[in-house]
Amino acid sequence: MAKLSAINKNNRRIKLADKFFKKREKLKKIIMNKKLSFEERFKAQQKLSKMPRNSSKIRIRNRCQITGRPHGVYRKLKISRIALRQLGLEGKIPGLVKSSW
Repeated sequence: MAKLSAINKNNRRIKLADKFFKKREKLKKIIMNKKLSFEERFKAQQKLSKMPRNSSKIRIRNRCQITGRPHGVYRKLKISRIALRQLGLEGKIPGLVKSSW
């Protein structure tokens, strides 16, 4: 089990990223628009840099929904390889059979 503080910090980052998503996208479009003046683009860049760092989507860490483990997480299932194996052995994932030979 991961530290609860790390899990909570990541959850806060997810909420912040959702909250500021549209605002960040709007500012990024202004920054990337070469037709606008340099001053307008620079002001947009300053506004973007004033926003909280944790509101950036890139700072979110993929964590297992069951254990909170940060490494070895399958994106599609949102669980770690260890949790996947455990659930597979218990027969809780339909169609998944542990290989043995």
